[in-house]
Amino acid sequence: MLLLRHHLPSLRLHRLAMSTAASVSSPPASTSAAADYHCRTKHSLTAGYARGPGRLDWANQPNPFLRFSPPSQIPLPNPPPPVTAGIPYPSLFHSPTTPRPLTVDSISALLFHSLALSAWKSAGASTWSLRVNPSSGNLHPTEAHLLFEHPDEPGRLVVSHYAPRDHLLEVRSAAPLGGFSALLPAPASAVLALSSIFWRESWKYGERALRYCNHDVGHALAAVAVAAAALGWDVRLLDGLSDEDLGYLVGVNKGAPAPPDGLPDKMVRGKAPWVERQHPDCAVLLFPAGSEPKVDYGAMSAALRGFDGLEWVGKANSLSKDHVVWDVIYRTAESVKKHGPAPGESFSVSPWHRNASLSDELYKDLTVQEVVRRRRSAVDMDGVHVMGKDTFYQILLHCLPSGDISSEEWQGLQRAMPFRILPWDAEVHAALFVHRVSGLPKGLYFLVRNDEHFDMLRHAMRQDFEWERPEGCPDGLPLYRLMKGDCQRLAMQISCLQDIASHGCFSLGMIARFDSVLRDKGEWMYPRLFWETGVLGQVLYLEAHAVGISATGIGCYFDDAVHEVLGLKDLEFQSLYHFTVGAPVLDKRIMSLPAYPGPGIDA
Repeated sequence: MLLLRHHLPSLRLHRLAMSTAASVSSPPASTSAAADYHCRTKHSLTAGYARGPGRLDWANQPNPFLRFSPPSQIPLPNPPPPVTAGIPYPSLFHSPTTPRPLTVDSISALLFHSLALSAWKSAGASTWSLRVNPSSGNLHPTEAHLLFEHPDEPGRLVVSHYAPRDHLLEVRSAAPLGGFSALLPAPASAVLALSSIFWRESWKYGERALRYCNHDVGHALAAVAVAAAALGWDVRLLDGLSDEDLGYLVGVNKGAPAPPDGLPDKMVRGKAPWVERQHPDCAVLLFPAGSEPKVDYGAMSAALRGFDGLEWVGKANSLSKDHVVWDVIYRTAESVKKHGPAPGESFSVSPWHRNASLSDELYKDLTVQEVVRRRRSAVDMDGVHVMGKDTFYQILLHCLPSGDISSEEWQGLQRAMPFRILPWDAEVHAALFVHRVSGLPKGLYFLVRNDEHFDMLRHAMRQDFEWERPEGCPDGLPLYRLMKGDCQRLAMQISCLQDIASHGCFSLGMIARFDSVLRDKGEWMYPRLFWETGVLGQVLYLEAHAVGISATGIGCYFDDAVHEVLGLKDLEFQSLYHFTVGAPVLDKRIMSLPAYPGPGIDA
């Protein structure tokens, strides 16, 4: 069996120091702040890991729960009443269900099945919570805010922050809807905004944290899209809003520590409460499936600027006593801001496309609601379980952005669940390391998620790759075998020597078109590429659990070693996220406790 060793750079594992002092050596020349950050934060087989703390400062571990005190609150039914019958998981991908009215109960169901706690875990003296939406390191930098007309108080616009610890909404501000009607352009609609607290992630991961925060935004977007679909609601990114508009929406300057006059130009340790501020990421419109809201970005922006004059209540709790300011994170976040709609950009709703399917019988008899709340990140794989070939193909069919298409259409338009939440054409592909799939030779495979990139990929990658369609591959699945061979050791080595990458049924690296996207569209696409990987990752999580196994995201990998394996020599394509799918090994020392009511502690 070929081990693909000639595709690896010299490993020299004895030289691999677990030091965080060095980043990748000799990054490609670039004039892009986003590309400079990306190259600076690469892990390298030879030069070491991206800069990080080196050790965990447990005394200053950030509180995972942001709260505003004293706010008025809207308690949400917990668990939410069955506002809709449990929807079988496979039917989520077939067609929209009948839309449910916007009520406190349906809002509760949306959040309970997307952003709420899913369990508490306990081992020895330690207790920690898990959430429905995944997060690297379970650090959860993502915060959610909901803007809606109060169902029980018609004409009253509510600006709220979601508190998952107690499953309730904290009302930050309220106003008569009349002057802000442009923000809710469809009947029974709402706006959900996401923001990130970089400090929660950089506490553990240092400079690379900006990448992981944006992974988590993508996970959250997909989680919201799936939960909304179960209620008969569609979800679409309001991507014509500027970062400044979003800041008004989430109240970044309201009840939070003030930032310094200028960003630091080096890493700083000490008290810096401003790093606990929220960074606005994005907002989505929730509306009944089948409708087409008329969104006017100019009117929306003007209305949001009016939020600055509203009365806001609540002061943010302190998350840590001391901090480390990783300056490059904040300078890069400033550089990749979006300042309004791109030329010609407008809001539109893509036609709904069903996902291609081999057989619903491949899935366990679970509802959407059961699958999303059972989702866990595996900490180890058994290295034994063999996945059926049809199951493997079915999982990949649900990873296609356009779903089931006719011969006249092309794969790449994001119209299928949950990719339809994103307004741009797919930019992310998957290089798959197949370890244990019955009837499928071990080896390196590639899933092309946008037909328009096929020739670019073949030209950019190794010229000796086969690009052969595997036997029995469904006609609508653009999967290609690049090379046969046992690549378990290779998958482990390029994923920071983590065995979990080789012990599953398959692992993968998400490969994004990179340099030309930043150049042609703008640097504001940098976080969005990670959002797309997060959406794809959430699909893999749900698919794995729906067939009875598990998965986990892998943010630690040797960037340029991955590129060397594929033959990628510049920044035209970059690996942004790794993943592994297989049968989990459960740690019986860890006790699982109900999500609600949870322990009376914050961390």
